[in-house]
Amino acid sequence: MGTPSASIRERFKGFLERVRRRVPPGLRLVLGLLLILGGVLGFLPILGFWMIPLGIAVAALDIELWRRWRRRQKNGRKR
Repeated sequence: MGTPSASIRERFKGFLERVRRRVPPGLRLVLGLLLILGGVLGFLPILGFWMIPLGIAVAALDIELWRRWRRRQKNGRKR
């Protein structure tokens, strides 16, 4: 049995892989922003502060893809 933080990382990793495969790229950013907004309202029932890091992770999926694309465009390599 691992540490509690390790299990959280594993849960996030599985969730992020499912989001990456099933949610279209533009919608991932929107989903991430909605999770962050829900996390800001974490004092309300059902919503929680746990949504903020998850929202950042989901939104970063799109941002990383954008950075990779920009790097390729800048170097002149197009797919």
